[in-house]
Amino acid sequence: MTPRPTPDLSIGDRIRDRRLRRGWSIRHAASRAGVSHATWSRIERGLQAADNRFMLSDLAAALECSPADLAGTAVPAGDREAAAAHHAVYRIRQALVDLDLSAPARSVETAADVGLSTPPPLAELARTVASSVLRNLGHPADAWLGAERCRDAADATRDPVLQGYAAYARAGAANACGSFERGYTLAERAVDALRPHAARPGGAEMIGSLQLICAYASRGRRRPDDSRAWCAEAAALARQTGETTTLGLYFGPTNVDIWRIGIEADGDDPGRAARLAQDTDPARLPVGFRQVFYYSDTARALARLRGRDREAVRFLLTAERVAPQHVHTSPLVQETARALLDRSRRVAGGTELRAFCERLQIG
Repeated sequence: MTPRPTPDLSIGDRIRDRRLRRGWSIRHAASRAGVSHATWSRIERGLQAADNRFMLSDLAAALECSPADLAGTAVPAGDREAAAAHHAVYRIRQALVDLDLSAPARSVETAADVGLSTPPPLAELARTVASSVLRNLGHPADAWLGAERCRDAADATRDPVLQGYAAYARAGAANACGSFERGYTLAERAVDALRPHAARPGGAEMIGSLQLICAYASRGRRRPDDSRAWCAEAAALARQTGETTTLGLYFGPTNVDIWRIGIEADGDDPGRAARLAQDTDPARLPVGFRQVFYYSDTARALARLRGRDREAVRFLLTAERVAPQHVHTSPLVQETARALLDRSRRVAGGTELRAFCERLQIG
């Protein structure tokens, strides 16, 4: 029998629960996070969506936990694909723990456990054990473990491009934990280390991807001008490389714009993200796992702009068609959908949005 679905706690519920367990007032907690007590209160009561990644990191730091602890990792009971992805996390984690590059035979067996059907060379192994899947599923600590294994494999190859890839994985995992200073330091050092090797195959694409990590971490460090400067550097490099598929990073002009949209969606001017989205064609990327960020991040930006709710819903529905497993397990998407649903109840219409929220089990 299929288990009866139970509503998942909102991010605001988790924030309130952790604050009360610490015995803190809203004013005290808000002062620790550097936000107004009115903003904190609205988030707890569900009157303001907690779908801003950088603010969520500030709130998590104030409560002395990780952003993932507040975001949660909800899996709708009826979404078998999303559930399967989460069930695979344990197997991936065990494979990463067992991975021992000093024992080649066992390493090949473990790599197969992670998803490779044939014995890989170290270069392929370095890329395979990277951590984006775990990070996107809301397991940042496991993502860091995967990134450390990626570094071990890359160091064994002595390939500077793969070592840059390992730094990319580690910096991304650090950012996911809310450790933006650490993420920035790892990525910036890797950019400097890789510049002398920019002419190697994949070197320029790897440098550009690391610059995007620096841009994201800079915004998390509350340095928006630095963030935009890093994005500009990455965009200039992307004009030279064109659209690429190197190391599965898909670095190029389109992906740079998708990163910029995501960063600006969580900034102080969501209108900038919406304007960027108008000039970006996600179809130029052949993979849905990057296209979905374009649609979901643009939806989050539109939801913060007056009179753009219908467009936001349309982008959410498109994101769901592109990659339902991502949309159905994204706490940020859920928060945006909750806010849109609350507003739609005050006006006529909203049939598609209500059906979408039912699929996410948002009541």
